[in-house]
Amino acid sequence: MTSLNDGAAEEQELIRKMKLVEALVMGGATDGEREAAGEAMKRLHERLTLYKGLRHVEYTFKMENEWHRALFVALLRRYDIKPYRYARQRRTTVVAKVSERFAVETLWPQFQKMTAMLDKHMSKITDRIITEAIHADRSEAEVVAEPHRLAEPTPEGH
Repeated sequence: MTSLNDGAAEEQELIRKMKLVEALVMGGATDGEREAAGEAMKRLHERLTLYKGLRHVEYTFKMENEWHRALFVALLRRYDIKPYRYARQRRTTVVAKVSERFAVETLWPQFQKMTAMLDKHMSKITDRIITEAIHADRSEAEVVAEPHRLAEPTPEGH
């Protein structure tokens, strides 16, 4: 059985890894660069300055779930980009005006890597909660053959 402290430690490790992803996406090559959050942020601001001069296009991003949406909105806000959506769009839809270069080179790769880590972490949390609170058997449901079906009754004489 895992404790709540183990969950907190896992979350701190996830936060550390997400910061590493950001540093890697921003071009960090050595361990020292990846661990130097100040240097990563300096490179980030330099890159953002370059992107601000480029033509911005309105992109519509459709997220799979609320967790992905929350992460994506946080990334946009980190880069001082205003997320929005139009009336009648789903809550998991996020619209933003960004340069194509920024979207392709920075925003989307960083989002994909962080989403994979977040999904893995959320899966662990879900498994742990279900195991501790509901039932310890987390095996898949058994696959069985189709049931034998009886012939459909037909009206007499046909």
